[in-house]
Amino acid sequence: MTAAPQSRIAEEDRLRADLYNFLGLILAGPPDQMLLAQTAGLSGDGGDLGQAINTLAKVARITKPKSVESEYNRLFIGLGRGELLPYASYYLTGFLNEKPLALLRQDMTARGLARAQNVFEPEDNIASLMEMMGAMIAGRFATPAALDEQKTFFDRHIGPWAGHFFSDLEAAKGSVFYAPVGTIGRIFMEIESEAFRLGR
Repeated sequence: MTAAPQSRIAEEDRLRADLYNFLGLILAGPPDQMLLAQTAGLSGDGGDLGQAINTLAKVARITKPKSVESEYNRLFIGLGRGELLPYASYYLTGFLNEKPLALLRQDMTARGLARAQNVFEPEDNIASLMEMMGAMIAGRFATPAALDEQKTFFDRHIGPWAGHFFSDLEAAKGSVFYAPVGTIGRIFMEIESEAFRLGR
């Protein structure tokens, strides 16, 4: 897919898209030295989300790529399986590759989105969903999605389970670097759910 020219979107929406994209990137694979350095440079305000961002930045400053790679593998890959299974189907049905994945694929087709050819895991993983939501808000592949479209996608594919996943990530015994990632995701999902409920 080629990216559409960046459309003009409100600053608040650009920040939302940036946070979705950051979560997608940091959950797609263990961060390299460059991403760790960028994460170490983040700063938040005094609110809950800002404090969680500050905590992650502090942890990133003392984290080495090798240790975060081991942590990522323990959490998400493991021997046979990791501590967490970050898929909508699993969280919503207890099994992988179930109806939530089929519904997501239908919605992706309707929006002209397709899984990248070099990606082999199911599309309903948390990293892909964060990336899709960020792309819809920012208009990365088409015009920015209207608010009702964003709400529909969030309510169908993210809202029912992502908060639970992020809480689990926050509390996972293998989480060190990823514990504050879980906190950021949990708080952000709460903010998004409430904002959509109130019509933003």
